[in-house]
Amino acid sequence: MANIASARKAARQSEKRRQHNASLRSEMRSAIKRVRKAIEDGDKAAARAVLRASTKVLDSIADKKIVHKNKASRHKSRLSAAIKAMA
Repeated sequence: MANIASARKAARQSEKRRQHNASLRSEMRSAIKRVRKAIEDGDKAAARAVLRASTKVLDSIADKKIVHKNKASRHKSRLSAAIKAMA
């Protein structure tokens, strides 16, 4: 543990930030899983609706720099392609 007051404060802030970022990252993973589940269920219209909601989550998290914007874009692209490939 840090001895200097400013270092202790920095450690507190950094832990708080880490937990917040972890929760946002978890929210992103859950959004992706919801889309994959909708694709597995085979309902194309529902999958599109879930993708639309998940896209907002992915963009928001990329804007906050929790994940890189290209990673968010890659996920959106692959999920979109999976929905288009549905029969």
